[in-house]
Amino acid sequence: MSDGTAKAARPAALTPDICVIGAGGNGVALAIAAASFGVPVVLIERDAIGGNRGPLATHALIAIADRAQAMRGAGRLGLAVAEPLPNPAQIHDHIQRALAAERANHSAERLTALGIIVMRGEARFTSRSTVTVDGRPIKARRFVIATGARVAPPAIAGLDTVPLLHESDLASLTRLPERPIVIGGEGVALAQALRRLGPAASLIAPEGLLAGHDDEAATILRRRLLREGLELHEDSTPLRAERARSGLRLVLATPSGETTIEGSHLIICGPQRPAIEALDLDFAGIRHDASGIAVDRSLRTSNRRVYALGACAGGAAAAPPDRAGDDHIGLLLRSILFRQPVRIDPASEPRVVWSRPQIASVGLTEAEARKTAGKLRMLRWPFTENAAAQAAGATEGFVKAIVDRKGRILGVTIAGENADELIAPWCIAMRAGLGVGAVAGMPLPTFARSDASRRAALSFQATLTTRPGLRRLIGFLRRFG
Repeated sequence: MSDGTAKAARPAALTPDICVIGAGGNGVALAIAAASFGVPVVLIERDAIGGNRGPLATHALIAIADRAQAMRGAGRLGLAVAEPLPNPAQIHDHIQRALAAERANHSAERLTALGIIVMRGEARFTSRSTVTVDGRPIKARRFVIATGARVAPPAIAGLDTVPLLHESDLASLTRLPERPIVIGGEGVALAQALRRLGPAASLIAPEGLLAGHDDEAATILRRRLLREGLELHEDSTPLRAERARSGLRLVLATPSGETTIEGSHLIICGPQRPAIEALDLDFAGIRHDASGIAVDRSLRTSNRRVYALGACAGGAAAAPPDRAGDDHIGLLLRSILFRQPVRIDPASEPRVVWSRPQIASVGLTEAEARKTAGKLRMLRWPFTENAAAQAAGATEGFVKAIVDRKGRILGVTIAGENADELIAPWCIAMRAGLGVGAVAGMPLPTFARSDASRRAALSFQATLTTRPGLRRLIGFLRRFG
């Protein structure tokens, strides 16, 4: 074969405006949004389009367990109590229906109909401006890496000899594990759901429960977990796993020595590792480390053509796994399509623990705030003082806002039902640079749980009533009717 024939046989390079590497939730959303503006887009995925289905399956399982627990607690509201009887087949069907609805939105056929070129295979950078997939070169004006992250297997001797599950396996389970042992504090909501639906469950939290969250919120959750019968092992490190007649034995190193627990399955929910090892980033001049791809506040990498978002991004975009909000897609579109300067603001992005009660936070925790200089105020309002919570018989939890002496919001933690929704006004206020007075003035419907946030914000003004100057002003104005 001549050189001319060989060159002619090479596939022509694709030249889209945007090439998105990774068709998980973030990658698909970005590709769809860009294509809706008429922008040529190539989307590359080596596995299933839509990414890991485990988180959605977990949320469906948590919702089912929440209903089961509500049945147990109905007696407090004057209803006959019935012990729920989980039906594994129907639980599996419900999870599959939830997954099917999402899968339809992420199908290759729908993406192709939107004008997106979908490519299956392993993406690798071969230069600063080229990615290849099975020998097909792609020379895009901009690349976006959205490959996500995977759970890093813990260093436990004998791990490969015992029944082992990952969160991604929950989507296909037809039977729930009878006595699961969840490893990793990130799995607290899953462990609680499995305990609510089964006879027993254990949670191993080597770094403690809700490490990095508000201590008071962690205490409230800890009490709830123990009351519901979850076997909790904090500050305990798994050493080795052994096969046993019941399924497995796990040996833990505790502050007081070693202890052994038994279960049917291990479920790994530990720290995640960015899925970037196969991209050959060095060929593109992209800096990266164990935390992910280094990006700046505009999500741009050391290669000006390339951006990264989501769990694979480190640097200025590094975030804990329980962060609930992610506005990186909108920011990237503004930067790539409209050349607008953008800056991510991690301080105003919420984090949510999907346990019951939920724990939602934004900004600094109380412990973090106390390390900073300056005079701070803690504004706290318990749900025991909230009419909506009293009517529902769900008064556990609180709203806690941390502000400076001028009323600037530094951080908020909410523990209680619907904390994921209640944190939203605080996130907006922090993003917009509004003070606590803006939250205090929110118009709210009667008997709203969010009134606890307004009450907490109003308490900032309580000290004003004792100021002599303000009292003299009010007295002066009273003389004029």
